[in-house]
Amino acid sequence: MAQEKLTTASGRPYTEHEDSQTVGPRGPILLQDYILHEKMAHFNRERIPERVVHAKGSGAYGTFTVTHDITKYTRAKIFGEVGKQTPMFLRFSTVGGEKGSADSERDPRGFALKFYTEDGNWDLVGNNTPVFFIKDPKKFSDFIHTQKRDPQTNLKSPTMMWDFWSLNPESLHQVIILMSDRGTPYGYRHMHGFGSHTFSFINKDNERFYVKFHFLTAQGIKNFTDAEAAEMKSKDMDFAQRDLFENIQNGNFPKWSMKIQVMPEAESKTYNINPFDLTKVWPHADYPLIDVGEIELNRNPDNYFADVEQSAFAPAHVIDGIGYSPDKMLQGRLLSYPDAHRYRLGANYEQIPVNRCPFAVRNYQRDGQMRVDGNGGSTPNYFPNSFDNVVVDQSYKEPAWELDSLVADWYDRNAEGENDHYTQPGNLFRLMDDEAKRNTIHNIVGAMSGIAGPKRNEIINRQLCHWFRADISLGMGIAQGLQIQIDPAMMSGGHQK
Repeated sequence: MAQEKLTTASGRPYTEHEDSQTVGPRGPILLQDYILHEKMAHFNRERIPERVVHAKGSGAYGTFTVTHDITKYTRAKIFGEVGKQTPMFLRFSTVGGEKGSADSERDPRGFALKFYTEDGNWDLVGNNTPVFFIKDPKKFSDFIHTQKRDPQTNLKSPTMMWDFWSLNPESLHQVIILMSDRGTPYGYRHMHGFGSHTFSFINKDNERFYVKFHFLTAQGIKNFTDAEAAEMKSKDMDFAQRDLFENIQNGNFPKWSMKIQVMPEAESKTYNINPFDLTKVWPHADYPLIDVGEIELNRNPDNYFADVEQSAFAPAHVIDGIGYSPDKMLQGRLLSYPDAHRYRLGANYEQIPVNRCPFAVRNYQRDGQMRVDGNGGSTPNYFPNSFDNVVVDQSYKEPAWELDSLVADWYDRNAEGENDHYTQPGNLFRLMDDEAKRNTIHNIVGAMSGIAGPKRNEIINRQLCHWFRADISLGMGIAQGLQIQIDPAMMSGGHQK
């Protein structure tokens, strides 16, 4: 078969399809990386009208209450004093399924929060897992394609999924979570949520800290087994939606405790794990959880479409005292999420009631489809001008971001020092009790049994090598379940603690 050059849509050949251009191997992504933008912008426009990912979801309004003082880390007004309450909206979702899919599918779950603060809306857009499948946003559209439908058969394809995962061992940490019973949570009330990305805190002295957000369910963790999830699909495809709505309707308001991990900025440069790698967690022994507050969901939307379907979350929406980090996946999402909402809901999507900031908003955006706020009336549509009294408040200025003097290049996201894909997944498996280990192996065997086609053995053997490197007993259990003869080479690099 003759080889063809990889090109942009305009025909320009290029080489960097998988690694985003960054300032140093751990620095932020450069806006000039056009390939990243082209991939994400086209990907955001592949489906109409439902969301490309997180298409099926449930949501509710509630309150966030501060229970502990963290003002030494952040000046964000939402955390200003113990007892302070902030209204909010939370949307849960499955990730890969369409709007008509079952709530109990094996899939990560979206966990997206919108806080209506006096300094603007703060969106914290995460999942029910602390990690993700990939660490560079250029891989996102490729990954999601494998979770959707085969372009020829229009069927879900285990072959596509495992082919991608076996070629991207950075996915292993998230895959083992997905294949455990955590991949089929019992509705939305009984699972944790995570901001997943690394963000910044900035305090009143302009000191920067890096932070991860955790939301621990007060209802207790509860999961379906694989068999129970399959049974629920045949009984009630909308189980999670029904469970959430009816419990709130009956006054049984679900709650989550917000906790954070905090890393001083200086430590981020020397810590043994890249703190901005979305496929890794920060061990709690090094950065213990710090109590912050409590979320309570206490009001169902009056109209599902108006609020749940039209809600739009973007990690770009932070507030004073909360900022970004060099997390490559976060940097990519800063552009792609608002872009997806502008495509799906229109340029003025933030005027939709569920997305609208309840406090004063002043800017010079005008026109566009579905403008419903008076369009600025007769006031100037440019800045600066001599006619209005809008000023720039310098007290909100963020401190300078000190970046290493490094060369901008397309750094290999899995270069030496960034390529340990096995320790944390192996540690996670070894933490499981015997039943959880058996269920995880059973679920993996069931999922990998669907691999088909002429590359079946190649894909299975490649993925088995990853399982063995994470944990020998894990690899052995999966190989036995698949009735695979073990090649000693598969076990090379495996370790057992």
